[in-house]
Amino acid sequence: MTAFLRSSILHFILALLIGLGLGLAYSWFISPVTYVDANPTLLRSDFKDQYRIVIASAYASNQDLARARSRLSLLGDINPVDELTAQAQRMLAAGESFENARPLAQLATDLQQGFVNQPFTPTAFPTFNTPDVPLDATATESFSEQAEATEDIAPTSLPTLLFEQTPFTPSIQETQPARATFTPTAGFNTPYLLVGQEPICDPSMPLLLQFMFMDSRRNQIPGVEIIVTWNQGEDRFFTGFKPELGLGYADFLMQANTIYNVRVVTGGAYVADITPPDCTDPNGSVYSGGIVLTFQQP
Repeated sequence: MTAFLRSSILHFILALLIGLGLGLAYSWFISPVTYVDANPTLLRSDFKDQYRIVIASAYASNQDLARARSRLSLLGDINPVDELTAQAQRMLAAGESFENARPLAQLATDLQQGFVNQPFTPTAFPTFNTPDVPLDATATESFSEQAEATEDIAPTSLPTLLFEQTPFTPSIQETQPARATFTPTAGFNTPYLLVGQEPICDPSMPLLLQFMFMDSRRNQIPGVEIIVTWNQGEDRFFTGFKPELGLGYADFLMQANTIYNVRVVTGGAYVADITPPDCTDPNGSVYSGGIVLTFQQP
């Protein structure tokens, strides 16, 4: 390789490096890229989480499910319900209160159902009956007689009407109480009763403690807080964070040879001394199965 060719290659590489450095300096410091009216799909994951919180808060205020669905579509999520549910679970795992995660869980539940699931409390409208006040016959006749008497008196004299007026006695009618047009179901504060406790022998779900909560009409209820305690600790969780398994569903992974106690925060239902059952697979091997607890409002 000649000295001229070697020098030409070095000059080309040097020019390339200088051009690359000037280009980066121009694009980063002199004229950086500025996004204007960018699509929400370009947001970082943490900004998308903030975007979902704003959408869920707006939905909790206006109950406009169609608008919330269209706003979530701007994020480009494959399954908005799963994203909302996963974000609510991350918030609870990070130590945030359920009140902060409730709008996300409620929006995910309503999107899963396809309608607004808002408890309704009817307000009775009172009816007002204006009492009929009949004119007393004595007062009417007395007034008529006095009026006829004044017709015969000369106009120069000032007539004086003297008659005894019987006071009016209004007749008070009894007002019937207003009737609401809607009979609400049991609310969130209604206690739950344990209506079923069944062992589950499924090798694919060993040691799984499952919960199902329903109202008096057997509609599943999300947002029920459950506390599971054992001698090593305590765990708290809520129903509705796995809508693909049911809005009133929740589960907890047990450990073998451990006794658990379950308490439902709403109403104080308590189930004690829960242990994983012994099950046998088709090969004759013994393993620890699961349990399903079913609660229902009366």
